[in-house]
Amino acid sequence: MKTKKIPMRRCIVSQERLPKQELIRVLKTPEGNIIIDDTHKANGRGAYLKKDEAVIKKAFKTKVLDRVLGEAVPDSLYDELLKMINE
Repeated sequence: MKTKKIPMRRCIVSQERLPKQELIRVLKTPEGNIIIDDTHKANGRGAYLKKDEAVIKKAFKTKVLDRVLGEAVPDSLYDELLKMINE
């Protein structure tokens, strides 16, 4: 029986390669909006973060999402990410 390939992505903070479903995708849309992509399929420039509170806090502290997406990420987005993880 053929095994199904699991798509792997790299967390921009911890640099770990993890299965796509274990990560959160933050996306800059073609219109310039920055959103959290629950579907992992929306159009735009995406960055992946591990579903870990320490990783989200480090991303906020180092502003790594700002560099990767090329635009300032609002602080409210980090609050949404932390809320998603803690649910």
